[in-house]
Amino acid sequence: MKLKMLNPLRWKFHWQILAALFLAAISGAALNGVDPAENALAGGFLATCTFIGDLFMNALKMVVVPLIVSSIIGGIMSLGSERNFGRMGLKILLYYAVTGLLAICVGLIAVNVIRPGNVDPATAEKIIGQQEVSDVFIAKFEGRNSGEMVDIFKRMLPPNIFHAATDNGQLLGLICFSLLFGYFIGKLPERQREFQKNLWESIQGVMMLVTDLIIRFAPIGVFGLVAPVIMRTGFEVFQPLAWFLVTVLISLGFHLFVTLGLLLKWVGKINPAKHYKAMAPVFLMAFSTASSASTLPVTLETVEKDAGVSNRTASFTLPLGATVNMDGTALYECVVVIFIAQFYGALHGFEIGFAQQFTVVLLALLTSVGVAGIPSASLVAITVILGVVGLPLEAVGLVWVTDRILDMCRTAVNVFSDTCGAVIIGRTEGETGIYAETD
Repeated sequence: MKLKMLNPLRWKFHWQILAALFLAAISGAALNGVDPAENALAGGFLATCTFIGDLFMNALKMVVVPLIVSSIIGGIMSLGSERNFGRMGLKILLYYAVTGLLAICVGLIAVNVIRPGNVDPATAEKIIGQQEVSDVFIAKFEGRNSGEMVDIFKRMLPPNIFHAATDNGQLLGLICFSLLFGYFIGKLPERQREFQKNLWESIQGVMMLVTDLIIRFAPIGVFGLVAPVIMRTGFEVFQPLAWFLVTVLISLGFHLFVTLGLLLKWVGKINPAKHYKAMAPVFLMAFSTASSASTLPVTLETVEKDAGVSNRTASFTLPLGATVNMDGTALYECVVVIFIAQFYGALHGFEIGFAQQFTVVLLALLTSVGVAGIPSASLVAITVILGVVGLPLEAVGLVWVTDRILDMCRTAVNVFSDTCGAVIIGRTEGETGIYAETD
């Protein structure tokens, strides 16, 4: 027993990832402030971690497209009739809309109660003078306006499906194509339909085996991803924006543990503690990668094996949720815009009223749908909202320094909400294998 505890390879998967995060934080903090160009040890450590992290992310991204396509097509075919497809589709879309709206309301209340942007003018001028807004940063976000929302619908029908498959920003189009493909397979003659079913189930089975191999190296990959972040930023960079950081974390925590917990208990009739424990590997993986799309392979495997959700339900809900269901992102967008409005209000007398706050809520809900499941993609959506409410583009620079850490946190909430949706929909569909031993 003692040897088993001392051997990290024998630990449960989520403990291995947690240990990797802890070691990454310690090593990154130890080398924080050391210039990699002047210190060979720091330079070698940064290069090694970057290589490991990139390798792991590339491996995950490699399986995302075939896994999404095979999972959705297989899930649609397993639904059977048009009635089943429409019923489950309506349920999951309703879940996404409700949880997204609840998340935004939580963030709106928190930012209005804590009011992190209410600072004295001298402090506001100091922070604005320190914000890092490079030409590259401006080029990334300039020209964004409310017309960007139209692009969400355009991405649903990409002109080139192969280009969509290689572009992280067009996962929504790939999902829509897979939904249509799977649906119309059901219209084929029985012999052809059976062939397609066997083909896609085989592809999905192979991809799950490849995914399982990649996931075994997750603790090493997590270390390589997180250590450079801590090494570059440290922890002290968050002090000037401490109240903003606290506001976002409190809001995300409330939605994660209270809102989603109550939905699991009241709607899904599931013990929330059981689900939180089972989804620990998914949560930590999403936190480490800051990418819901890259976490999808782990999410699918964990929800099916540990939660007991059927492949039929998981294959339909989770790939869709990885692109459409963005609770944490919607909450974050709302808090950021209100925070910036408060900040500029302290400096220039700008006041955001109820009507504008309602606009922020609506836009946060709409722009969070279809935001690419890649790191920092929500900043693009935030610039859309800033333009609508009349705030300057460069204001996004206020939160740039904290975005990477908060991106990791909100992605974890996004992915966890996906898992809650899968088990809740599974329960409402009459599945009895979901945490059956606790019933």
